[in-house]
Amino acid sequence: MLVLAGCLVVGAVAEPPRGVPAGAAAFAADVSTGGAAAAAASGAANVAANAAATAGTTHSAALQPEVPGGGAAPTSVPGAGDAALVDATWASTVAGRTGIPVRALIGYAGAALRLQAEQPACHLGWNTLAALGAIESGHGTHAGSTIGEDGRTRPAIYGPDLDGQAYAHIPDSDGGALDGSATGDRAMGPLQFIPTTWQSWGADGNGDGVADPQQLDDAALAAGRYLCSYGDLTTVSGWRASVFAYNHLDSYVDQVAKTANDYSTEAG
Repeated sequence: MLVLAGCLVVGAVAEPPRGVPAGAAAFAADVSTGGAAAAAASGAANVAANAAATAGTTHSAALQPEVPGGGAAPTSVPGAGDAALVDATWASTVAGRTGIPVRALIGYAGAALRLQAEQPACHLGWNTLAALGAIESGHGTHAGSTIGEDGRTRPAIYGPDLDGQAYAHIPDSDGGALDGSATGDRAMGPLQFIPTTWQSWGADGNGDGVADPQQLDDAALAAGRYLCSYGDLTTVSGWRASVFAYNHLDSYVDQVAKTANDYSTEAG
């Protein structure tokens, strides 16, 4: 499963996100909504690793579709890697409106556009990936890290050892080859994969032939494919199931939804 870099406590009303890249030439908006009152977001994605989180959400029985306006942004000419799919003017404009670092936004949007072609029935929005990146690592800025123009986090981002002390025990699975620790598995990179999940879902989003959990294009594509394995994300049930699989707390799902919807609104 996946593990958060930290713990965030919020209270909000959440809806499944709106806004998916629509067509090879534009970003548009599409939504199914469902109400939920959030409590606290977790510091871990595996159920066994959620000891530090506070859960407790209530769900509205009313579900209604909502289709907000969305700003269109043409893609650029495809090149090497998913980042080349994203129109630079759109990225600069939306980054300014949302506060998402431009290079991080390009990674999320590039993965969403690629998945639009690979898995058109999924309908994953860039804003869902951006919400995950915000909560998991502050868009790659956790503990003073930054994302370079090459999309890689420096210094590399790692969560704490899941050694059964402060967190539940997730035994070492890679001898430290991926996460740098042979004591216990730990989360890696801007989207906080643990080694076993990366071994199953790791992806090469920047076209360099290497699946690197510390490289945002790779991590965003891997996260997107993981979410899309749960089906159509324009439905309330499909979207919530996919994010719940990323971290088994309803409160986490609620916070991702709120953040994703906020980004969609701010993007215009």
